[in-house]
Amino acid sequence: MDASMWVAKTGLDAQQTRMNVISNNLANVNTTGFKRDRAVFEDMLYQNIRQAGGQTGANAQAPTGMMLGTGVRVIATEKLHMQGALINTQNPLDMAIAGEGYFQIAKADGTIAYTRDGGFKLSATGQLVNSSGALLQPAITIPNTASSVTVGRDGTVSIELAAGGSQVIGQVQLARFVNPSGLQSMGQNQLKETPASGAPQVLQPGLNGAGTLMQGSLEASNVNVVEEMVNMIETQRAYEINSKAISAVDGMLRFLNNNM
Repeated sequence: MDASMWVAKTGLDAQQTRMNVISNNLANVNTTGFKRDRAVFEDMLYQNIRQAGGQTGANAQAPTGMMLGTGVRVIATEKLHMQGALINTQNPLDMAIAGEGYFQIAKADGTIAYTRDGGFKLSATGQLVNSSGALLQPAITIPNTASSVTVGRDGTVSIELAAGGSQVIGQVQLARFVNPSGLQSMGQNQLKETPASGAPQVLQPGLNGAGTLMQGSLEASNVNVVEEMVNMIETQRAYEINSKAISAVDGMLRFLNNNM
């Protein structure tokens, strides 16, 4: 009886964790470049009461065994890197990635973070920075003599000069990873490299599998609200069933105490 309550309790914990993941997805439905998470489950160790194939007689073997499960646990939360919808902002400094790849952001501690959020701004010195003021890498500086900025699909950044003529001033590069699901979320729309993700491969947009850039657009979150609501209802029902299992075992134990 106690084992049954413990198994059901692991189910409650697992479904609570899944609900946390779903809640975070829904909370970030309007976060630029956000990639939804999903909880990954696995069953726990089994109590092997009788081994399948064990001898039941001189010339007979058991066709099936008896193994009692001990519950479930969440072993990972995996980011699903499907493309989000591209939203036209008509802001020349906004960039969306159509395909694979991440913008590189220089953090204050000297490390590089990776993001799909292409909402860039100009610093006081004319450099492209994200909403937190961190520099886009490689650094690109827009001179105050520029009348307009153009970012090509291949990442080439050029300007029209107020005095006339045009000039190429830089190249946006994208980082690709063998296993993007292995990247670690750090908040602020940023990810960092881990041993599981592998080392970044820095590429020109449009080459060797890297996505292309769309100027004047941002990538929306890939969270599907309807799908998350269905997952929420499913999680709620599973949580209720595990709660009822605990109540049922408690009732059975109470019956034994009152009648034995």
